[in-house]
Amino acid sequence: MASVLWSKGFEPNKLIEEFTVGNDRELDLRLARYDVEGSMAHIAMLESIGLLTADELKTLTDALADILKIIDEGKFTIEPGVEDVHSQVEFMLTRRLGDVGKKIHSGRSRNDQVLVDLKLFMRDELRKIGDAVERLFARFQQLSEQHKEVLMPGYTHLQVAMPSSFGLWFGAYAESLVDDMQMIVAAYNIANQNPLGSAAGYGSSFPLDRAMTTRLLHFDDLHYNVVAAQMSRGKTERAASFAINSVASTLGRFAMDVCMFMCQNFGFITFPDEFTTGSSIMPHKKNPDVFEIMRGKCNRLQSLSNEIALLTANLPLGYNRDLQLLKDIIFPATTELINCLDMCDFMLQHIKVNPDIINDPRYDYLFTVEDVNRLTLGGMPFREAYKTIGMQVQRGEYKPTRSVNHTHLGSIGNLANDSIAAKMARVASPLHPDN
Repeated sequence: MASVLWSKGFEPNKLIEEFTVGNDRELDLRLARYDVEGSMAHIAMLESIGLLTADELKTLTDALADILKIIDEGKFTIEPGVEDVHSQVEFMLTRRLGDVGKKIHSGRSRNDQVLVDLKLFMRDELRKIGDAVERLFARFQQLSEQHKEVLMPGYTHLQVAMPSSFGLWFGAYAESLVDDMQMIVAAYNIANQNPLGSAAGYGSSFPLDRAMTTRLLHFDDLHYNVVAAQMSRGKTERAASFAINSVASTLGRFAMDVCMFMCQNFGFITFPDEFTTGSSIMPHKKNPDVFEIMRGKCNRLQSLSNEIALLTANLPLGYNRDLQLLKDIIFPATTELINCLDMCDFMLQHIKVNPDIINDPRYDYLFTVEDVNRLTLGGMPFREAYKTIGMQVQRGEYKPTRSVNHTHLGSIGNLANDSIAAKMARVASPLHPDN
């Protein structure tokens, strides 16, 4: 069936076709809506430069709108023998409209057609990731405020170090997500450029109005140089992969904290029994399987940029079929990350912190720095105060005062959550252009 659209007088070898197409049909279903939207913008532009009549534009637009309804109803499929989503949409048009349907491809190559689909897709996926990050950010901030008065041990080198608080812990991950949002927005800005009209990478002799399609598809800008437009294939996915890596790194690190803090040797936090799993042999076990799986998934997601870098390394100028394989890598990754973010948010709705953990005698030494500072504030030189408390520890005579007075910006007593929220809103604003 695909040969009807792309026929050169011979049928491709079936084994060759199966190998080169791979699972592109299944992946392309996620591009169907964007392919129709890109085609609608393209034909509006074709009418404006005289390559379609007003009647032809209306006929094509109505038919594409009907295909869009089929997509929204979940009934769109790529028929056997049809190579990809682009061929399927065009085949549906020609089957319904005849020669008028064949005019839709004027001034366009499948190269810039798939590029615009992918740009629109990645733009939406990055927005979805951003939305999920903002939901988890809000959860961290809410927990930070809720538990800002509850002290917990802080560690360096996994050794008891200084007093921290649950408010400081939750708040740290909230602000870390702001940094991740910077990466998401950077990738979004790269995706938010129009490649349509670059055709196969060398432009067209038709007088295409590329500024018009840029406006119609709500791109912020366009890839002006047609070769650069084609070179953005792979670069867009690579930028998105760095954003995904960044979020996954933060989320995986938090998952590790949860696994550690849930174990009996720490006992900082708990979850309801139904949120844990048991053992086939040990009846007392309550395992943090959700966060272990989350940690593993996030670690795997962090390999994404390496995989894309290796796939796209040193490719020659112009389109190369290797680039098709990017869909196998990036499409599942966006879904996986959003699922992890939403699961973390769900779990945190049920977390319980141990409000008395700081009173355990094993954490007495957390307060040595507080007592050194107390002596220093009383007039003793810092090095002398350090030595005084240090000798008390060595002789087993140290008795902590268990008082904490941190007031500077970003510390236990001054979390600056409002400032962090304002920073997130500022950083994320490009993802919400209508606000």
